Amino acid sequence: MLVKNKKYITIWIDKTNPKIVRTIDQTLLPHKFKIVSLKSCEDIIKAIKNMTVRGAPLIGVAAAYGIYLAALEAKLKFKNTGPVDDYILGKSKEIIKTRPTAVNIAFAVINSLTQISKEKTIAGKISTALNFAQKLSEEEIMRCKKIGEHGLKILEKISKSKKGKTINILTHCNAGWLACIDYGTATAPIYLAHKNGIKLHVWVEETRPRNQGANLTAWEFLQNKIPHTIITDNAGGYVMQKGLVDIVLVGSDRTTLNGDVCNKIGTYKTALAAKDNNIPFYVALPSSSIDKKIKNGLKDIPIEERNEDEVKYITGKSKKGLTKILIAPLKSPAKNYGFDITPSRLVTGLITEKGIIKPIKSEISKI
Repeated sequence: MLVKNKKYITIWIDKTNPKIVRTIDQTLLPHKFKIVSLKSCEDIIKAIKNMTVRGAPLIGVAAAYGIYLAALEAKLKFKNTGPVDDYILGKSKEIIKTRPTAVNIAFAVINSLTQISKEKTIAGKISTALNFAQKLSEEEIMRCKKIGEHGLKILEKISKSKKGKTINILTHCNAGWLACIDYGTATAPIYLAHKNGIKLHVWVEETRPRNQGANLTAWEFLQNKIPHTIITDNAGGYVMQKGLVDIVLVGSDRTTLNGDVCNKIGTYKTALAAKDNNIPFYVALPSSSIDKKIKNGLKDIPIEERNEDEVKYITGKSKKGLTKILIAPLKSPAKNYGFDITPSRLVTGLITEKGIIKPIKSEISKI
């Protein structure tokens, strides 16, 4: 995707030093575009925790790069493979604990460990870990592009039914290229539709408490010239009632075998409003975000609870730069649930890289 008309992906190996991972610091957007260097596994862990990198596909790839950096560190610390394996395994456990809800981290770490366990030498483990991370990155880009191609068919059908008039899409949080490596999940059909000349407009729900919709999705759309309007989370239902929404497109951090969708907090309320107004509600996700081991999303998916300060404080730009201000009574307690569960009955369909499927076990099990 584009930033100031220059193509970027969200994470990559430094061209001049292959021991450094480079990424966009998303905590500074939309006010500052900064590329940061991650030089150790601990840097990766911190970046995932503080959401320098965020979004299910991206943190999965970041986790894979974390295993690579852990292998590099192990080479400096130890001379034989025994301690090397123990060190990498220890770091892998730390990576998995960073953010428990998205399945992509565990998916990436477990598959990377499986690959490097086949190697007998430290050099072989390092090379395999790097190759796995880069291949996973390329695969996520491919998945997102395919999601876009399948989702495009839905938007083309709506455009045809409206006789070429503007399609109004509503989205929640940031399931864009910033959350992935390129294209995004929920945004991939939007980008391809815009490229193909389909007239569209996107309602961007702000997505409290971290405002990833207002901060990140809107910034993405500005950079790539996508018509959009930011609205409060609570306004989503109203614009649906007014007939100003044709389709809802959201992403997923983890989807169960039975089609329950775990996504950023507030998605469930958006799905309820869509159902009440007979608006199709589609979830775009790569197969790496499907957890076939879990059937009941509400019961079995671990929901991350983040620091209450994200609810009580808000960060914005002032004349002095980025400023954090208190917006609630200092002594009032707050709960900060990071995600909620949208039951499969509210989901029209799942847009995956392998096609559009119903949110039911018989179809998900084939993915």
